[in-house]
Amino acid sequence: MRAVVAVGVFDGLHLGHDAILKRAAQAAAADGLHTVVVTFDPHPDVVLVRPFRVVLPLTPIPEKRERLRARGVEHLEVIPFTRELAGLEPEAFVRAHLVRPFGMLRLVVGADFALGKGRAGHVLRLAEIGKELGFAVDAVPLLEVDGGPVSSSRVRALLGEGRVAEAARLLGRRYDLGGRVVPGEAVGRTLGYPTANLRLHEEKFLPADGVYAAWARLEGEPLLRPAAASLGTRPTFDGAAHAIEAHLLDWSGDLGGRELSIELVDWVRGQERFDGPEPLRAAMTRDVAAVRGRLAADRPGVPSASP
Repeated sequence: MRAVVAVGVFDGLHLGHDAILKRAAQAAAADGLHTVVVTFDPHPDVVLVRPFRVVLPLTPIPEKRERLRARGVEHLEVIPFTRELAGLEPEAFVRAHLVRPFGMLRLVVGADFALGKGRAGHVLRLAEIGKELGFAVDAVPLLEVDGGPVSSSRVRALLGEGRVAEAARLLGRRYDLGGRVVPGEAVGRTLGYPTANLRLHEEKFLPADGVYAAWARLEGEPLLRPAAASLGTRPTFDGAAHAIEAHLLDWSGDLGGRELSIELVDWVRGQERFDGPEPLRAAMTRDVAAVRGRLAADRPGVPSASP
């Protein structure tokens, strides 16, 4: 194989990552080469920075693989990230994991990328290694949107504050949660607002608890349906297990066992505790009205960005 290789964690596959992938694809097409994306699992921060904390991904590997396939990536290589891997000298890493397996002739990375022991394999060092091993290095400048650099950490911070509309501008798409509808306690149904309880396929970073305006997609249906999505622990009742629920507006039927994904459009309110079912019912009525208002000013599709 002779290839252009893009390397990175690519967590979230945001607009900055898209710029790297586009540069790699263009270079491969121009020279008749294969396109390879190399990523790592788990996230390096899990191993090196926060080994005793769970850092859930923005894009789990199966989702990352699917999104890269949709972008035309021919081959995704997932390298298990360990302290031993992080301790390799840059030359050893590049030779063993990039040049030898893929016949790499061009390496495409972000301008702030670094690999190897002590992150010594920065762009300039990689260019020197490339002269020795026969590959060129293409460093893609950081992309800026809404007055700041696009990064996975920025996306994660925005989602953690419930600012899903701002996060969408960095991702180039709505942040979504997908899984299978599983039986719940039917609390919403008794209040007149039946909800689908979602069990995610893989563990994934969750935005702040609260109520969101969302678009929902049912398995096998191209149509996006308006929905009120709730993330949290249902403090009015047991307040125990964390739940992801969605009430599909103007829709009725049995969703049990079906695949469902929700694209989070905008924050409506935070999680609250109410003094019983009736105040909760009133709040849900207000939530649905607010969701209708938010979605009326929106359209299902790709959010705009302001570079």
